[in-house]
Amino acid sequence: MTRWAVIFKDTDEMLAIRADKTRRDAHVSYVKAHPELLIGGGLKPDVDADFTGALWIVEAKSKSVVEALIASDPFYFPEYRSYEIFTWGKILEDQSTTL
Repeated sequence: MTRWAVIFKDTDEMLAIRADKTRRDAHVSYVKAHPELLIGGGLKPDVDADFTGALWIVEAKSKSVVEALIASDPFYFPEYRSYEIFTWGKILEDQSTTL
């Protein structure tokens, strides 16, 4: 398996999607149903700023599997959210980290 880092970049219009509780709850349920999404969360330029994107770390066989995971997410609107996918390797693989 390969680990992939997905960096999402949102337009201002994505804030309305994030504010929709029903959509947000569907997104959280979707993420919980996909254990291959190891960690994820929103990105802000500062503590008190609005979200401007997100980051996922995904473990999957191929980039196309990651793209399918993104496309099925209730938070994914291609007109409001772009992304880049990178392979990712963890330094100090033998050490665990608690967030």
